[in-house]
Amino acid sequence: MNNYTTKKVFVAACIGMCFFGISMITLGSVLPMLTFKLGLNHLEAGGLVAFLPIGLLAGSLIFGPIVDRFGYKTLMLVSCLVVLFGLEGIALFRSIPLLRLSILGIGLGGGILNGETNALVSDLSDDREKGARLSLLGAFYGIGALGIPTLLSILYGHYPFETILQGIGIIMLAGIVYCMTTAFPPPKQPQGFPVMQGLKLLKEKSLVIFSFILFFQSGVEGVCNNWTALYLQQVTLIPDSQALMSLTCMVTGLTVARLILTVVFKKIKMEKVLFFSLFIVFAGFGILTFSSGFVQVATAMVLVGAGLASTFPVIFSIIGSSYASLSGTAFSIVLVVALVGQTLLNSLMGILSQLYGIGTYPFMMMISVIIMALLFKRSLNINFKK
Repeated sequence: MNNYTTKKVFVAACIGMCFFGISMITLGSVLPMLTFKLGLNHLEAGGLVAFLPIGLLAGSLIFGPIVDRFGYKTLMLVSCLVVLFGLEGIALFRSIPLLRLSILGIGLGGGILNGETNALVSDLSDDREKGARLSLLGAFYGIGALGIPTLLSILYGHYPFETILQGIGIIMLAGIVYCMTTAFPPPKQPQGFPVMQGLKLLKEKSLVIFSFILFFQSGVEGVCNNWTALYLQQVTLIPDSQALMSLTCMVTGLTVARLILTVVFKKIKMEKVLFFSLFIVFAGFGILTFSSGFVQVATAMVLVGAGLASTFPVIFSIIGSSYASLSGTAFSIVLVVALVGQTLLNSLMGILSQLYGIGTYPFMMMISVIIMALLFKRSLNINFKK
């Protein structure tokens, strides 16, 4: 008999989500220092970065059927350890192949943790509290993501980045010990891998639409992370330091909004919150288009981050309720599509900036937001017909 405590398991999920936030931000935060330390050129540095999305995609693809078959605990412990070892590998290794393996591991563990923690919290929660809990879980991504650059900015003048990463590793190890001593829910499909049932999910119209909503959501987030600073430097002409600070404003807006949403989702229907959130994102990019100083830029990016905060919790909540017996596999499908969207929209942004200039960035983002709203409206129509 598996006796688990919901609150303890939720804390373990939040620890896993923190690890995911750390995995997404660490490489970008230490890449300039790592490049200087090893004397890498831009091509070599870019080659290292390329291994992170490969790992993320692989982790997102494999986690679903595994947790449905074997449960959450073992895979969570393994993925947390893989992220930890990858982080320490960046701190200790000087060999390019070993660094590639470390970065691949960070991406693999992060991809697993992102999907697994969301599926776990969805399974722990009833329909009434699912959205609020998923939103609170998502806030811990922001805590992990903000923690690395904050600690580096505070401590880097006093300690080498390798020492800082090793110290962060000790804190992460304490989180792993907590997860190790916590009982988790039993597997939902203990009799075998739900391959045929998983394939049938691909024929579900609503799941396909949800997948493409996250295709654009993930694409917008990825393009924001990769292109905002360049847009601000070339179009708004604000200093580089302020351009980079705008990304922190976006993550801060997202994190704070997810904390607020834990209360909002208990009082307002999720679909109304999502439509309003998409309007906020659209408004944020609209303000960015006409921004000429840091205050306007910061305001725009806080709105963008705050507006993007609700999409994943809302969509995951609906998917978790609609496909409860195969939630891991369903989450795996939509997250793979989301990562493909991030890759393709980043590539499209590169093509548009080459053909028409970087000024196309906010307009492409606003069009993506409109498509998300239309897709979500379509998904609601399908569910109501059911």
